[in-house]
Amino acid sequence: MKSWVRRTIFILIGLFALIGLAFTAVFIAMQFDLLNVRGSILERNHFFANVASAPIIPAALAQPCVDAAKKKCDWNETPEWAVVAGGLEKDAFIIERVAKETDVDARLIAAAVIPEQLRFFTSEREVFKRYFEPLKILGSLSQFSLGVSGIKQETAKEIERHALDAASPFYPGPEYAKLIEYPEGANADAELYRRLTDAKDHYYSYLYTALYIKEVEAQWERAGFGSELTPDIAITLFNIGFERSNPNPMPVAAGASIQVGGRAYPFGVLGGEFYRSEVLLDIFPR
Repeated sequence: MKSWVRRTIFILIGLFALIGLAFTAVFIAMQFDLLNVRGSILERNHFFANVASAPIIPAALAQPCVDAAKKKCDWNETPEWAVVAGGLEKDAFIIERVAKETDVDARLIAAAVIPEQLRFFTSEREVFKRYFEPLKILGSLSQFSLGVSGIKQETAKEIERHALDAASPFYPGPEYAKLIEYPEGANADAELYRRLTDAKDHYYSYLYTALYIKEVEAQWERAGFGSELTPDIAITLFNIGFERSNPNPMPVAAGASIQVGGRAYPFGVLGGEFYRSEVLLDIFPR
């Protein structure tokens, strides 16, 4: 009996000794940063600290044109455009896929995205794009635009409603609802947000943009003004919302003012200028 007790005591002492040795080894490794790995909390904290302290150049001090000698230039002669153009080129195959699925001109889809992207790069909203979107820290989903085309979540829900409602003046036809179906049992709000903010795959950003244009086209064609819906007007309506889409024989291109290259462009005018230009015509033909 005494022998069994002694063996048990020795085993327990041995276990505690091993545990103590393990804790000691971990402590020493932490002191010498031997446990820091790529993507660790320490590294992420260091990254976020650097981002937070990075200087933000005021728009007034930023170089407006690629040619530093110019104070004013066309939108496609700016540093911002070079970045936007590169991004569109990378996404060209996705835009083309969406164009085929929705029967909306690929160049028109790109033209609707361009003013919003240029606004991101040239206004104070760059702060939002740099800090809040990558971290998914949004004050309110109804107040900030999402994805590459800047669609608000409420607007995306309107697009879905029109695609499903055959009585809507914006109803594009029965073949489009399947493009935005949710998986069975999915949380629609969470899934919609994921769709619009997926930084690795912009498919749904372009899809909802194209469906918006398709639905506005349907409204204007039903009203008998399909030919009046030029690219400038379609992009204007993409910017100002369904509620302000009023088919008429003399529409005017307008929308939010976009400051780029030292000049101001109405949203729809800027998109229309790209559409009619020779820029990226080899990738997005008219």
